[in-house]
Amino acid sequence: MTDRTLTTSDGVPVDAHHDPGDPGLAFVVGHGFTGSWRRDAVRRAAGIFGRSGGVISFDFRGHGRSGGRSTVGDLEIHDVEAAVSWARELGYRRIVTVGFSMGASVMVRHAALVRGIDAVVAVSGPARWYYRGTPPMRRVHWVLERRLGRFVGRVALRTRIAAGGWDPVPDPPYAVAGLIAPIPLLVVHGDADAYFPVEHAEQLFANAAEPKELWLEPGFGHAENAAPDELLERIGAWAAAGQSGVRRERPSN
Repeated sequence: MTDRTLTTSDGVPVDAHHDPGDPGLAFVVGHGFTGSWRRDAVRRAAGIFGRSGGVISFDFRGHGRSGGRSTVGDLEIHDVEAAVSWARELGYRRIVTVGFSMGASVMVRHAALVRGIDAVVAVSGPARWYYRGTPPMRRVHWVLERRLGRFVGRVALRTRIAAGGWDPVPDPPYAVAGLIAPIPLLVVHGDADAYFPVEHAEQLFANAAEPKELWLEPGFGHAENAAPDELLERIGAWAAAGQSGVRRERPSN
């Protein structure tokens, strides 16, 4: 196991961690908003993915021990590319990115706009920006948009958020999903997600080109904290197998 501070192409230091594994496959794992690679849920996911390959996990800018300020899905594509570049440097032959919630939106945008990976998995991610249709997302927007909210984010949640919003507004995940092909895309979403309803997964999937898969998971809540081990194991197996078929229903165990 190795900790390393990576530097992004726009000069932001990113706190990253490598769990070595099979050199044939690396997982690059991105956490949700206010998360960290050091949190138990991400370490659990990394441990399960590590049965199939090496794992690089990291803190997005503005989170944990990384520098900079969070742009909540925009400039974070540079953070992903820094982690992917480390995986290449380590000699991994295939690289699969896996993102949860905000991390899912970042991984989709990275796969579409930067490219250079072998597959991408988006778990519990939004398809579009500014969604306020659920109480948890209204609370998230309070943190993002109010000065007091950003203070709470910095002090209580260890997340430093850029003030002023986006200028210009980046293309949302659904608008760039069609650019991911021919890289396989796996969209995973729970029907008990309290943040984003399944329509987000449906929209992202509908706008992507083949090869793509959509897993709608009964009883699954939101992101890494709620993901059961069995689901993480299936995601790891999908990545290891290089799946590329189109499937809309929950796969059989």
